[in-house]
Order: sequence, then structure tokens, then C-alpha cells
Amino acid sequence: QVQLQESGPGLVKPSQTLPLTCTVSGVSITTNTYYWNWVRQPPGKGLEWMGAITDSGSTYTSPSLKSRTSISRDTVKNQFTLQLSSITPEDTGVYYCTINSLRGSTAYVYRGSGTLVTVSS
Repeated sequence: QVQLQESGPGLVKPSQTLPLTCTVSGVSITTNTYYWNWVRQPPGKGLEWMGAITDSGSTYTSPSLKSRTSISRDTVKNQFTLQLSSITPEDTGVYYCTINSLRGSTAYVYRGSGTLVTVSS
């Protein structure tokens, strides 16, 4: 059974860096053909694809977030992580980690339950 679980701070102050971790079970993050994604949904808005890491460790990020986004992985722990820097209240929302085979897509084969991040001083 494939499961994804996001973890990270629920409350972050503006200008700080947001660290999120996705812990994966039931499938290895080195499995071929999958993209391991970060997707978010601001309050009252649609889903936004943020970036992805592949089975080989290559990373892709949304052009709008490229300068602030870093995605990495720990193959021993079977986790992949997101770091979003210089955050503002506009980064408030629910953050999901997902698995799919379409780069840049918010569609998913598997998805975590999401973690709410609030940016506030």
C-alpha cells in the first residue's frame, strides 16, 4: 500500500524558509517512471504545481517559484523535501506531496493528506 505523509511547521514567519518533508512508504522514491511532486493550494484558489524530483534525482521547478524553491531527497529514509525561501503570507495554503508520471501536472496517482502552512508574523 502506497502512502505519502507530509510534515513540517504549521506556522512560519514571513521572510523565513519553509521546510517540508514527504515520507513515502510502499514504493521506493527511486522507482522509475514516476515524478515526486510538491503541489500547493492557497485558500480559495486552485492547485499549483511547485516542482518535482525524479527517480534519478533530477529536479524541476515551476518558473514562478524557481528562485525560491529547492527540492531534494534522502533515498535511505525514502523521503523527499521542499524548501521554499523568502516566504510571504501569499505562500499560505495546504501543501501536498504527490506521485505521478506527468511532469508539471497537479494530477496524481497517489497523494498525501496535505499539511496546512500559515505564514504570519
